[in-house]
Amino acid sequence: MNRKLLLILSLFAVMGISRAATITVTVDSVRHQKVTGFGAAACWGAMLPIDDVNVIKLLYGEDSPVGLNIVRMEISPNTQGDVKYPWDTPYDWHGYLPVIKEAKKRGALVYGCPWSPPGSYKTNNTAQGGNSEDQGYKRGELRQDHYAKFFPWLNSYLAYMHSNQADVDVVAIQNEPDWWVNYSGCLYSPEQLVTLVKENAHLLKKDQYKVKLMSGESLNFNPKYTDPLLNDPGSCEYIDVIGGHLYGTPPLEYMAKSAETARKYGKDVWMTEHSVECGDRLPNWHDELIFAEELNESMLAGANAYVYWYMMAHWSFVGTGETKYGKGNTYGKLLRRGYVMSHFSKNVTGSTRLGSKASVHVGTNSAFQASAYIKGDSLIVMAIDTTKNAFDLKLNLPYKVKGGTHLLSTDEAVCQQLPIEMSEAASTVTVSLPARSLNTYILQIDREAAGMVEEVYVPAPVKGPSVYYDMQGRLLDGPHGFCIERKADGRVVKHYIP
Repeated sequence: MNRKLLLILSLFAVMGISRAATITVTVDSVRHQKVTGFGAAACWGAMLPIDDVNVIKLLYGEDSPVGLNIVRMEISPNTQGDVKYPWDTPYDWHGYLPVIKEAKKRGALVYGCPWSPPGSYKTNNTAQGGNSEDQGYKRGELRQDHYAKFFPWLNSYLAYMHSNQADVDVVAIQNEPDWWVNYSGCLYSPEQLVTLVKENAHLLKKDQYKVKLMSGESLNFNPKYTDPLLNDPGSCEYIDVIGGHLYGTPPLEYMAKSAETARKYGKDVWMTEHSVECGDRLPNWHDELIFAEELNESMLAGANAYVYWYMMAHWSFVGTGETKYGKGNTYGKLLRRGYVMSHFSKNVTGSTRLGSKASVHVGTNSAFQASAYIKGDSLIVMAIDTTKNAFDLKLNLPYKVKGGTHLLSTDEAVCQQLPIEMSEAASTVTVSLPARSLNTYILQIDREAAGMVEEVYVPAPVKGPSVYYDMQGRLLDGPHGFCIERKADGRVVKHYIP
């Protein structure tokens, strides 16, 4: 090496001057899954229903700080003896009603899941799973001569919720059918689930209650529990959503494999339970970045939705008031993890994921990940850096953009809004990537520069008012988003309508 150049580089090193390393993310126009949304289970402690509607107001709706839109509840198998509740149900479903009704007011999707069918339907005659000494280690399974009772029981739950103005949008077959527990639970083999669905799911009143059916939710999103339901035509026709949990396996393993099969059959994929815990302390910033990575990887794995476990816990979104975990665990206070979730729930919900690829350049390592989305006239790039170094982030985009907003969260402050300013529309943008940060870059598409506005003359006129189609040619109920308008005078206009 030239001695003079070596001397200059040595001086730069001594002075702490170095060229900022660059990470490049290339986004393509290939569209993957539509993102339905994000949510949590409306329970806390020992699976008690949350009875404070202020928690829902804090977490749900576009005007909330977090913007969740999916709420999960248990379909309890337990009865209340001779006590009769409205609409003649003996089951203790009433505890969830206040928060579910508030969530519905805020536009949330409600999804119910049984941890067990009624005990009288099972081989061990109890709602418990049977994996304990006091239960004699009796495996709790749904008796085959009671298979025909299962979906009518779900109908009674749907009827009760409907009568209470708390309609359910998705109902699952079973929480963790592959996990033998000493609390409420029920075991199924993959073959038993197929038989249950193909022979009895026609009894579920899907049309009457406008409800979708979700598979059994495997403990670790095991494809052995989801693929058979889809590969058998007799059960596949009834399944709308594949669900599962992430205990023991990261998103890009089993869930990604299950999603491949689900895409083949046109089914949605929901991650329906997991928690990123941190023991007897409040999460540090590294814990929060690990949580953000799980959200991001779930999207990359093909999930349409991500539903966290408890919405109230010291390692979750809202504090419980238990002082043993630290002064920050104030009851009813929005915790930092809620703001981390908001990066995804307030910005990615309703979007469509685009293909993306990251290239790591000089001086960087692999502790970086990203994903990209399109939503209306916005291109959204999520980027997570867990290293101690700041980088330049070069974004190669499929459309020209004209600036936007950088939503930044670090250990020092969350959800800072910084402007992304551009002198002219371009498809390549370089933005800052601070150390140990979670970043949402919301870039506004320049529709005209991107060639997304065009008119094509169609000779045959169309009688009546304009009609609208999405970009795949499906009829819309009105003008919104990127759409194609067929005018009454015969012209077809492709444009964006907010």
